[in-house]
Amino acid sequence: MYEVKIKESYFAAQKDMRLIKKTIGEFLKEVATTNPNNQALVEIDQNNKANRNWTYEELYNNSLKLAIALSGQFKKGSRVVIWSPNSPEWVLLEYAAALSGIIIVTANPSLQKKELKYIIEQSESEAVFYVNSFRGNNMKKIVLDAIEGNEKIKKIVNLENESELYFKNHINNNLPNVYPSDPAQIQYTSGTTGFPKGAVLTHSGLINNAFFYSNRCEVSQKSTWINIMPLFHTSGCGMVTLGCLTSKCRMILTSFFDPEKILSHIKEFKVDIILGVPTMILSILEQQKKQKHKINSLNLVSCGGSNVAPEMVKRVQKEFNCKFSTLYGQTEYCPVITQHHNNDSIEDICNTIGQPISHTEVSIRNINNNKICPSNTVGEICVRGPSTMLKYFANKEATAETIDENNWLHTGDLGRMDDRGYVTITGRIKEMIIRGGENHFPAEIENALREHKNISDLAVVGIPDKKWGELIVAFIKFEDSFQANKDEMIKFFRSRMSPQKTPNLWFSIDKFPLTGSGKIQKFILKNNYLKNKNNFNEIE
Repeated sequence: MYEVKIKESYFAAQKDMRLIKKTIGEFLKEVATTNPNNQALVEIDQNNKANRNWTYEELYNNSLKLAIALSGQFKKGSRVVIWSPNSPEWVLLEYAAALSGIIIVTANPSLQKKELKYIIEQSESEAVFYVNSFRGNNMKKIVLDAIEGNEKIKKIVNLENESELYFKNHINNNLPNVYPSDPAQIQYTSGTTGFPKGAVLTHSGLINNAFFYSNRCEVSQKSTWINIMPLFHTSGCGMVTLGCLTSKCRMILTSFFDPEKILSHIKEFKVDIILGVPTMILSILEQQKKQKHKINSLNLVSCGGSNVAPEMVKRVQKEFNCKFSTLYGQTEYCPVITQHHNNDSIEDICNTIGQPISHTEVSIRNINNNKICPSNTVGEICVRGPSTMLKYFANKEATAETIDENNWLHTGDLGRMDDRGYVTITGRIKEMIIRGGENHFPAEIENALREHKNISDLAVVGIPDKKWGELIVAFIKFEDSFQANKDEMIKFFRSRMSPQKTPNLWFSIDKFPLTGSGKIQKFILKNNYLKNKNNFNEIE
């Protein structure tokens, strides 16, 4: 750990590691030159079989070829949406865009037309790179519907069609100059207004964040890291993909999460590190309990996304005889802010979110006057450093609300800092719900449900749950004569929003607790439910 003794809730940046002053593309080229034969990527395809593989030299050469093709179609700074499940082509496009100065806009493959359309239009993207379908989602049809009438879109490109992807071997040898401070990605985060905000992340921010994170995980060239996280999120395309790059190690890339197969891959490839949200790790533990694989290669299980139960930490340590490290992050910071050291005690692992990563300042600030709090005093967690986003794309108001005049990024999370600089989360200023490590905002869900003609008012809140961290719960007031049906409500919602945003529990309510100005008091509603669930009418 960093040996510090603080009296107020301010942790100064620890400059124990070098800053990488290169773009993502430059760093890939450097690794390909110095370690050309290091294994870089192994594909686990949608049949859960090991398929293609690349060395770092091959990965760079393929990415360069694609970058040249891209630069013949799009100018530096152009934005393109990548809408696909995990695949090597996703990674190749990430690196090719970095080499050609193009900004990738990431999108969850489970999005529906309305959600995808918003991201395409708000980001002012010029192209969509997609796959035909994934897990029952007819992605090609959704893309075509989402771009209808959009004059900014120049291309839609099927990632599974090599001729389309490389634009039929278009030749253009001139790549633009790209700089570490240039934007590399736009990652969308749900907003309290119901409209997602696009966090603009730089080359420098992403690659340094991954470097500091992987270094604290003690990853080396000899490591094998299995990537089970979605590439559309900073955890998948940043922390793990770029963490492998900065460590010059092998990444086993899974197409989707299947705990039974994940255990087989860990055993087969002698995987020594895995990152997952608590629900994933619990699923792996439950599967291991059934299968009892002889796994002795794991050195570290890294976990983030929601609170970690002490029981789970102990189970991981007992089952795999490995270390366990939790972390805390936010998309707007590329994303890791704090993280445990590998020799931290189980008390710190379970009760705190660790110390800040290298080159990162963290402070706890009074939510009323923005002053730094004394140590062990609850306030808003704020962060400042090289991984801070540039801005929210085309949203000056939201940017100003999040990054103050002194460049502190306000996370919206409440916490406290002890005299060693270890941070503990205590709550959230925002209404964000974290279910299974994924962020959901009630307003976005409520706005979709409000389109139902028989709903007169509603409130969506998060309810604590041992397995998922929180459940999404909808309390709905219907028009007098309407008879609610749960299956019909789910069908209605999923026609507008992606499945993971669907409420887990549905309740019909006659009257909401209101403020003097007529706003629903969600905290009272939530407390009433937790005190006596039997008073609420669940929709069947």
